[in-house]
Amino acid sequence: MKIGYYSASTPITAISPQRFARAKRFLKAQDVQLVAGVLTNQQDHYRSGFIQQRVSELNTLIYDETIDVIMATIGGTNTNAVLPYLDYAYLNQHPKTIVGYSDATALLLAVQTKAPNCRVIYGPALVASLGEWSPLVEMTWRNFLAVYQTPMQQVVTVAAPTEWTDEAANWETYDYPKQMQINEWHYTTQPVLSGRLIGGNLNTMYGFLKSPYFPQLTADDILFIEDAEKDAATLEKNFVMLQLAGIFKQVKGIILGKHALFDDQGTNRRPIDILLEVLNGQELPIIYDYDSCHTVPMISTPLGAQVRIDAVEQTVSFSEF
Repeated sequence: MKIGYYSASTPITAISPQRFARAKRFLKAQDVQLVAGVLTNQQDHYRSGFIQQRVSELNTLIYDETIDVIMATIGGTNTNAVLPYLDYAYLNQHPKTIVGYSDATALLLAVQTKAPNCRVIYGPALVASLGEWSPLVEMTWRNFLAVYQTPMQQVVTVAAPTEWTDEAANWETYDYPKQMQINEWHYTTQPVLSGRLIGGNLNTMYGFLKSPYFPQLTADDILFIEDAEKDAATLEKNFVMLQLAGIFKQVKGIILGKHALFDDQGTNRRPIDILLEVLNGQELPIIYDYDSCHTVPMISTPLGAQVRIDAVEQTVSFSEF
């Protein structure tokens, strides 16, 4: 496997050199070849470079026919800025697997919309995910491989991790073992949901919702949403954004990811409580606390796939991706 990596927003390769180096060592040990984006180790304050520099970095990777996977190094805030300038037509004719999470949602959904021959996986980011320490990094990587290596038209079934954590520790250096929590998925009215899976990071969606780069939803769709490090007020605002845009009326169910480092602002309300209040009695089944999110280990989730998720069995199956 050859992975080309890019930084469309946060300049993490410059900010976190030890974690970046650890990720490269890990992937080298997996016999993965790496192709560095041209903005590697570059920084323009809050971002890796000017918009057109970031566009050029991505298009260069798109044009490299030796690359199998284009992977984000991390998320951030500003990936949406590159969307109008990418060569989707070429990418669709020379498809690759596009991988990342968080702010990479903008690229993932744009590619799914404009270059549908590509595989799009809500999965690990090179520095953020694969610079993690053992054994969590191996768990995330094995899950990614299980999805990535699934042949077209076959089904892959993944079990929920037995434990998880969102503890903010050990980013650059190892300080102490993270506190793990017993894992469990939950549901509101139906323990099993199935349909076409679409979605990603909620905070990123408001940067391109209703644009030509956001997928057209159908009545067979399951909306997947996750977020991290938001407070209750911001999360309510973002859920209401989806409501006002008519998104909740267009889908038949929701998969809500775990919210890493959620700030309930003293309310004792969970993200699911806020979502149910916003839905205001709308009968929309929800499975929540899914593990494709900012917590670790991470389940890789192919967007656009047919999904069957069982909150009781704690398994998720993907097909047709």
